Amino acid sequence: MEFNLSDHQRMYLETVRRFVKTEILPHILELDGKHAFPFEIIRKAWETGILNLSIPGDIKGYKMDAVSSALIIEELSYGDSGIATSAMCNDLANAVIAQNGSAPQQEAFLRPFVDSPLLASFCLTEPGAGSDNSAMTTFMSRREDGTYLLNGSKCFITNASYASQFTVFCKVGKPTGNFMACVIVPVAPPSPEELAGGFVQGRVISLPTGGNIAVGKPEDKLGQRLSNTAAVTFEDVVITPDQIIGDRRLGFRYVIDVLDYARPMVAAIGVGLARRALDVTLNYTRERKQFGQRICD
Repeated sequence: MEFNLSDHQRMYLETVRRFVKTEILPHILELDGKHAFPFEIIRKAWETGILNLSIPGDIKGYKMDAVSSALIIEELSYGDSGIATSAMCNDLANAVIAQNGSAPQQEAFLRPFVDSPLLASFCLTEPGAGSDNSAMTTFMSRREDGTYLLNGSKCFITNASYASQFTVFCKVGKPTGNFMACVIVPVAPPSPEELAGGFVQGRVISLPTGGNIAVGKPEDKLGQRLSNTAAVTFEDVVITPDQIIGDRRLGFRYVIDVLDYARPMVAAIGVGLARRALDVTLNYTRERKQFGQRICD
C-alpha cells in the first residue's frame, strides 16, 4: 500500500494549514469565550474550497477522495475541533444524498452548497434513540395526495441553529414502523444579522409547503463550543416524493453506509486535536522555567 501523499494532497494540506494559521488560531479563544458560532470562518472556509468534501465532482467541479477529506478534517481540528465537527457533520448530511440520491436530487439538494456558504444538519439521534437507531419515533405518514407529514424530535443536532437543509431519518407510516426513510428538508437560512452575530438562540421555521420546524436553544457544552448543537422538532412538515432519498424502506442501510464514511473523519478530528495538544504542551515546556531551567530540560 502506498502511504506517501500525492502532490494534490500535499497542495491541499498546505492550503488548509495556512487557513488554520491565519483564520482560525488567532480567533478561537475569543469566540470560544463568547460561545459564538464562527460563521465568518465557515464562510471563508467555503471560499477556500475546504467545505462540502462529500459533494460529487460532477456537482462541484472536482472530486475529493475519502483520504484527502480525512486529512483536511484533521488539519481543521488542529485549529479547532468544534469547527472541524461542524464541517464534518455538514459533509455527513450531504454524503447521504451523494451516495443514494438520484441525479436530479443531487442537483437540487447539493448544488446550493456549491453556490453559497450554507450548512446542513444530519438528523438521526433522538432522546430515546442514540446508538439504537431502530428505537427512533420520528415518522412520516402518507396522505391521500401522495405527500407525507413528518413529525418528531431529534437531539444533539450539529449546525441546527444555522442549517439551510436538514437530512432527516424517520420511520415510515407510524412511530413503531419497521421501515426507515431518509428525507431532505431545505429551509431558509438565518438572516445575515443573525449569522454575523453568531448567537442564534432558537428558530421557528414556517415552511412554504406546510408545517413548522422548531430549533431549540443551543446546548452549552464543555467542549467543542464553536460547533453549534441543538434539538430540532418537526411539526406536520410536508414531504413530497422527490424529497425522499432512494428507497423509503432502506433508510437503515443508508445510515450504516454514511456512518462508515463518518468514522474515519471522527478519528481524524481526534488526531488533529492530539497533535495540537502535543504542540501546545511542548511549547509550554520550552517557555516555563523552574529551578533555574526550562521544565523540558
